[in-house]
Amino acid sequence: MGWLILILVLLAAAFGILGAVLKAAAFIVLTVVLSVVLLATVGWYVVKHQARRLLTDVDRRIADERVDRFRHDDGGELPPSRDDRY
Repeated sequence: MGWLILILVLLAAAFGILGAVLKAAAFIVLTVVLSVVLLATVGWYVVKHQARRLLTDVDRRIADERVDRFRHDDGGELPPSRDDRY
């Protein structure tokens, strides 16, 4: 495989188009690298967003479960949300 690339580079140099070939190769490589970086970044933020949603949902369910447990234990009335005794 390496000898094929060497032959192609030598042919490009012989015909005077080595600069164009190198520019095209650099463009293709940079496009692929930037696409991979972009997809990885978007994937990371999607995973973070889903994790936050999951944690929010779990916290809400735990809070609802505590409220339900309190209602069943003490007759169904919740404590006041604010303490106005002082």
